[in-house]
Amino acid sequence: VQLQASGGGLVQAGGCLRLSCAASGRTFSGYSVGWFRQAPGKEREFVSAIRWGGGTTYYAESVKGRFIISRDNAKNTVDLQMNTLRPEDTAVYYCAAGFPITSTIKRSDGYRNWGQGTLVTVSS
Repeated sequence: VQLQASGGGLVQAGGCLRLSCAASGRTFSGYSVGWFRQAPGKEREFVSAIRWGGGTTYYAESVKGRFIISRDNAKNTVDLQMNTLRPEDTAVYYCAAGFPITSTIKRSDGYRNWGQGTLVTVSS
């Protein structure tokens, strides 16, 4: 499955953005989808993930209460609503799809397919 992330941009602190991850080539059927981010000079880190059924979601502590992940399996999209953005949220955001188990759902190696990334810049 090929992934396309979109929705990034420049926003002021306290603002919001909605990222979207679209699948092509095949459906997201059965896949869990995760969002990761990488800030300049830093390691890629987990942000959020959602299981195929949509009933189970995961968040990094740094975004819990501010970000909401959701999916529309009919449209083959997974969205990340980002609210109350902070300068430290500035990063390239990547979506990924795969079949991670519970112990790997927050790890990059839990996913097999990656999108190209979309840049989010939060100004102070």
